Amino acid sequence: MIAYVTVGADDIVKAERFYSAFLPSLGYRLEKYHGDLSYILPAEKKYSFVQPDFYVKSPFNGQCASAGNGVMVAFQAGSQKQVRELHAAALAAGGTNEGQPGFRASHGPHFYVGYVRDPQGNKIALFSSDPNEPARDG
Repeated sequence: MIAYVTVGADDIVKAERFYSAFLPSLGYRLEKYHGDLSYILPAEKKYSFVQPDFYVKSPFNGQCASAGNGVMVAFQAGSQKQVRELHAAALAAGGTNEGQPGFRASHGPHFYVGYVRDPQGNKIALFSSDPNEPARDG
């Protein structure tokens, strides 16, 4: 079970602007601790497991943060419309487009996804896979 994911950032102010543009729409609340950002999902009593938190931190070793090649964090949206809205909000908040929202031939017929990079270069996927919404081939 994944408890949390952390990405590095050299500019926490830019990172906060970027992530706060869409994570609250997915249910995350922001907590700040020693200058770092912690995006926390509410605990749900009906589950015995923890919902994964998302942290944005300056690297502990004092070196510059860097985005990992092949590393990506994906956030699940509630609908295809929300994917489009979150993707646009992320771009407006300083992100760069890494792939417009839509279907991809390499994924299942209901996997609707948009990709962005945060100001540090970390790759973020925003997706929905609701079988009740239109499919790629439908």
